[in-house]
Amino acid sequence: MNDPIADLVRRHDPDRFLTALFAPPARRDALLVLYAFNHELARAREVASEPPLALIRLQWWREVVEGEEKRHEVATPLTASIASGILKPAHLLPLIEAREAEVYGDFETIADWRAWLLAGAGGLAVAAASALDAPAPEAARAFGAAYGAAGVLRATGVLAGQGTCLLPREALVRHGLSPEDFIDDPGSPGARAALADMVGEAKGLLGEARRGTIPGPAVASILPAILARRDLDRWPRVAMPRRLGDRFAVVFAGLTGRV
Repeated sequence: MNDPIADLVRRHDPDRFLTALFAPPARRDALLVLYAFNHELARAREVASEPPLALIRLQWWREVVEGEEKRHEVATPLTASIASGILKPAHLLPLIEAREAEVYGDFETIADWRAWLLAGAGGLAVAAASALDAPAPEAARAFGAAYGAAGVLRATGVLAGQGTCLLPREALVRHGLSPEDFIDDPGSPGARAALADMVGEAKGLLGEARRGTIPGPAVASILPAILARRDLDRWPRVAMPRRLGDRFAVVFAGLTGRV
């Protein structure tokens, strides 16, 4: 296992780190590199003071994926994984595009929001399934999107504290809110009602995911959906941080292949 990359993913994306442990050992390093890359893309919005600066950071990663060699703790192993053919630019570039859409976070409709999740978190699951040599990696997309949706819902309070709302205007307007209203008071009755609606949308993605099939060696790519299901079933009483029961559920699914 690539220790610096593993440590980075363990610290910043513990859910996916746990699920990556169930990947075949020969592919686990590449999967962790993929998740570290995803973390770097997420940081573009988090650390930039203005949207144009975030877009510049994302362009830097686009250049790496397109073949420009750059010395960096994640870019260097990412370039190596691309060169080996385990990670494919065709799967990585859409992740950057989804993060570019996230920089402004202005999703007009629920359909726009779904499309962003399917491209971003869903696309990450597709890239992971491909890295694990799944014959039909596209089947992982809805699983990944469901986890991404649950993650957005878990993080709404934190995001509001950062001045960000990643919920679609359509869902907010339905309850008399604007994104600014949600940011000002994410615990208001209207905000809670909008979140409940979006939980239903996330469960819909999870329902679509159950119709997909992923072979055993690639099951690690969809294990995050186990956590999404638990979060959505318990909403709004989600466990933060994760509890032992969440980890046991992932371990059981990883060992049995039942997601």
